[in-house]
Amino acid sequence: MSLAEVAGSSLSFADELRARSDQNLEELFRLRPDLISPVPADMASLAARATSAPSLLRAIESLNQWQYQVLIAALVANEPFSSDEIGELTDPSASFALNHLYSLALIYKDGAGFRVPRSLRELIGDQPAGLGPRSATAFDAKLLKKAPQGATELLERLTWGPPRGNLPDKRVKGGPVEWLLENKFLIVIDSKTVALPLEVGLYLRGGKVHRECFPLPPRIDGKITKPEAIERASLASIANILRWVQELLNFWSEETPDVIQSGGLGVRDLRKAAEHLDVDETCAAFVAELAYISGLVSIDGGSILPTLAFDLWQNESPENRWRALAESWRTTSRVAGLVGRSESRNLTALGNELDRANAAMIRAHVLDLLTSSDSGFAPTIDSMKAAIHWRYPHKRGISITPELVEWTLREAEWLGITGAGALSDFGSRFINAAENLKINSALPKPVDHILIQSDNTAIAPGPLTSDIAEHLSTFADIESRGGATVYRFSESSIRRGLDHGHSGDEIRAFLSKTSKTPIPQPLEYLITDVAKKHGRLRVGNSHSYLRCEDPALVASLLGDKRLEPLGLRQIAPQVLISDVESATLLEELRFSGYFPAGESSKGTLVSAPPRKRAKTKPRLPRILHETATPSSALIEAALKVLRTGERASIRRSTKELPRTSAEETLEILKEYVGKGVPLQIGYADYNGAVVLKIIDPLSLSIGTVIVRDHETNGISAFKLARITGVATA
Repeated sequence: MSLAEVAGSSLSFADELRARSDQNLEELFRLRPDLISPVPADMASLAARATSAPSLLRAIESLNQWQYQVLIAALVANEPFSSDEIGELTDPSASFALNHLYSLALIYKDGAGFRVPRSLRELIGDQPAGLGPRSATAFDAKLLKKAPQGATELLERLTWGPPRGNLPDKRVKGGPVEWLLENKFLIVIDSKTVALPLEVGLYLRGGKVHRECFPLPPRIDGKITKPEAIERASLASIANILRWVQELLNFWSEETPDVIQSGGLGVRDLRKAAEHLDVDETCAAFVAELAYISGLVSIDGGSILPTLAFDLWQNESPENRWRALAESWRTTSRVAGLVGRSESRNLTALGNELDRANAAMIRAHVLDLLTSSDSGFAPTIDSMKAAIHWRYPHKRGISITPELVEWTLREAEWLGITGAGALSDFGSRFINAAENLKINSALPKPVDHILIQSDNTAIAPGPLTSDIAEHLSTFADIESRGGATVYRFSESSIRRGLDHGHSGDEIRAFLSKTSKTPIPQPLEYLITDVAKKHGRLRVGNSHSYLRCEDPALVASLLGDKRLEPLGLRQIAPQVLISDVESATLLEELRFSGYFPAGESSKGTLVSAPPRKRAKTKPRLPRILHETATPSSALIEAALKVLRTGERASIRRSTKELPRTSAEETLEILKEYVGKGVPLQIGYADYNGAVVLKIIDPLSLSIGTVIVRDHETNGISAFKLARITGVATA
């Protein structure tokens, strides 16, 4: 039955779907990919899925504010309604939004008009746009001129919702409520509740469903920034993010943080990371998350450690390193901004609760708005929030959508996608998937030397090569960062280098080789003095012991009142023992000005390992996102299966499949093998019941036909002896 044949009757949603063209169905599947995941058996199944609550919610959440306003107007209008009627209820431009709603199957055609699926009405509720229930009786608007005192004020309170009120005086004789009830301006809901009918509400609103319509997105405000300032700020951010990730993971390879009981990075370790990078904790959490989603750091047992991928990443070009970080950030569903938020105190960096399904979508739309803006335009945060709210007014998780917009803009600035608030040339190239981002040529080349000063500092005149930076960081502390990084040498930093297995001679040799200036005498003396003292005291794990070959130093230790809490006791001329752990003993001795070294059970000096890496492969965080738009090939295949299933459904209902003899069955199968023409067969199961199947015959062998079963979309083998009949589908 065609649409024309049923134009005068009430057409069902399933029947309307059957009547849609292949082009219309293909558009529906592009807009609502969940409808073909998996492919429904027939149109009735498609209609059931399209009107299910989860699928309807996803479709509604894809609407912008104007499209949603038109949908609400459709719920208010009398069915079947026309495009002109919706325009009168909203705005004349509603026809474009109405066409989109039809493509989404949120409304369907019935003759010359449209209807709304019943399940959608149930999902939205019985008070769309704050309007009340429909009335069974008509009202006379002219009577309002004769309304008693208080009646008009009461109607004004109910006009824009909520339309229901608990009015205890409704039975008072001669009161405004009684007059409104008698003249059908109010209806009784129950013994204590009255409501403003939908028809009256529309009249009082001037025939409009909404106070204000928003056919166009709000204007994005901002300022124009000079291109030089944008690119300069962007390049500085790119250099910073690469350095932050590298420094953080090198730091964690030496001072490995433990995973807290609830999972993720503890507050103390996050604070230490922020201090090491010289950034605030919010930025440190972002850097940690960026490394995590990029697979550069992993949770290995109870520890957080860099992965082998980090070593490979360090050897890549700056552009490739940055692209890997930016791409992971663009697609992830994890939201680093949730860390440290007052409303989410239990959420930690690298924890399990940072995924938000709409994060990647909001992030992508913010980047789209930046791309579509004028060159050098830096939008304000508030106007970007308003634009995103117009685009996704009913998205689940809407409570954090404004914050997601703000966090996206902030993180884009940290990454260098934007500079000074405006989209940079590097960011534009990245978003548009350009092969060459021009980052390598723009960043300053790594330098392989330092300049040691007379005040025990060293200046790196640019970004150092990874090897030099890693070695230098073991026995020098970063004092200041910028275009030139300043390192400072101290007793503690030199001792740290010695703890890492470097001798005093090795440290001097490295500095002599790396520095363009000679090593000043004070630094020579510092290295010699610390190296001489280092290891004279040796601490072991016997809960614990201290060994020293210098009798004078042993006497000094025993007489040092600062060390009394350690409970040092002499058990041999060169051996002292303590009641504290060896790590505590080391720390307290160093705090008191001594220079102990750790010792193994074999009596050898213990050096910290130069690198710690996760033994397990990184488990990349899951990515929650909307169902991807299916390819044209997939849509075409789904449509074919759906049409075939629909034909099969009709045949099953009419019992039209003829019986064929064994010879006829074999001849028909031979004729259509490998031609891709679907056939319908009757197939006897093991219980003797005949089931109808749609197949594509692929090949014939002795007593068997190999087919593609449309029901399972898989390859199956059917016995020829059990086929009762065959016909083209």
